[in-house]
Amino acid sequence: MNRMGAELRHLLRALADLLFPPCCLACGTALPAGLPPLCCADCLARLPAIHAPICSCCGTPFQAGTSHLCGACLAKGPDFALARSPFCYEGVLRDALLGLKFHHNFSWLPSLGALCRNSALMADLAGPDLIVPVPLHVRRLRERGFNQSLLLARHCFPMWQDKIRSDLLVRTRYTTPQTALDGGARRRNLQHAFAADSEVAGKKILLVDDVFTTGTTVAACSQALLLAGAGRVEVFTPARSVQPLQRPPIPGTPQPAPDQSRQ
Repeated sequence: MNRMGAELRHLLRALADLLFPPCCLACGTALPAGLPPLCCADCLARLPAIHAPICSCCGTPFQAGTSHLCGACLAKGPDFALARSPFCYEGVLRDALLGLKFHHNFSWLPSLGALCRNSALMADLAGPDLIVPVPLHVRRLRERGFNQSLLLARHCFPMWQDKIRSDLLVRTRYTTPQTALDGGARRRNLQHAFAADSEVAGKKILLVDDVFTTGTTVAACSQALLLAGAGRVEVFTPARSVQPLQRPPIPGTPQPAPDQSRQ
């Protein structure tokens, strides 16, 4: 029966590829099969992947060396125990997440999930007891029609579908979109904006959002989960905003004069 089921799935997949020829979501190049991630080899190579060395806590990428705590985490450790993001929030990944969030473009979801699962950084995440997507306020949920963090959790962690719970963390008040605010205003905007159910008590929680920008949202959610008794909170986002890394010059490459580099 299992063999027959596998053969049927293979046949249906081949039929789907015949009727709807697969192509790269980034550049449109034809692909030999419709299995995610739907990216050609050239576009895969250009994806802004994050890899070690990184901050061993918050996941900020470093220019060189080995993974260690960044200055911010050394000065004041965040409420979450660990945060990981496989990609920088730029280029194709940024377009895919913005398309999902604001334009109801779900075409990237299976490929985003496959790309994230293929990242070596995923091995840093502990096996969670519960996966909790960052919630939307009920008013914004009605406006948008879906919670992108919940969809991402389902596609990035299909092996843990039974652990995904969207009812354990709620946004208790409607807030200004974070993108319109600076760091201090972001923190004030989300004060007392989340509440967690006591069912999280003693559990290892994996908190899922779409983008790690300043970390304000996941910090506020982590505080609410820990206040409700969660034993540990880890954070996963497919992408994070990072400052451009100052890379050393390539040997033999002409360098601009000091006055030219400031123009």
